[in-house]
Amino acid sequence: MELIIHLLMALILINSIIKLSFWKREQIALMMLVYTVYILLIYPLAIKQSKTQIEDFLADHVMMQNMSVVVTVESAVCFAFCFAALMGRFGSKKHKIVRLILKYYPGILPFLVLFYGLTQAAFTFTGFHFLTMAILYASIVILCMVLAVIALKKLIPEFDLRLEIHFMMSLIICILGLITTVDGKIVYKSSEETINVNYILLSMGLFIFFFLIGFLGNKIKWRLTKWKNC
Repeated sequence: MELIIHLLMALILINSIIKLSFWKREQIALMMLVYTVYILLIYPLAIKQSKTQIEDFLADHVMMQNMSVVVTVESAVCFAFCFAALMGRFGSKKHKIVRLILKYYPGILPFLVLFYGLTQAAFTFTGFHFLTMAILYASIVILCMVLAVIALKKLIPEFDLRLEIHFMMSLIICILGLITTVDGKIVYKSSEETINVNYILLSMGLFIFFFLIGFLGNKIKWRLTKWKNC
């Protein structure tokens, strides 16, 4: 289950990077400043956490069910943004304010993931001064996110394709958020077995495979269309 939770956290960060790719440069810079200030303000709380507290939290089914509700709501906001963005692409002028709110809503989950990462950094780099560790952590996170946004825009310049990826990623996050709440209290209890890593890797491999097919197909279609118009 811990593997699924870590995978969920990684996908949340990736999805937030995809969302940032729809923003302008100054808006991205402002969001990076918010993340930096958040990390520097929250580090005194992060360094007070122990591994036992974190493990107990992740093992608490009630808390994980509450987090699943948050994940579901956040995913629903992402779905709404995708549909609203499509409406805007087709020239709809209705609900413009709602579309702007959905577009620039950064989400709560990335902040929680950054907090968790900060606690893990505190456990790992025990020899560092806590403030120095927080500054290094913030610098690495911001640098990686900015470079990831730039690379994503270069690799996938098409707005519609990035929007489709954002939708699919949100759907996967929603499903994983529900999986993390499964315990022995369900009525029809399934047979107990360890997590099959091969099935997880197979699912991710199929997702990447079909994504590449769609991506390359879109590129080929675009080049053929451009060639016919010339």
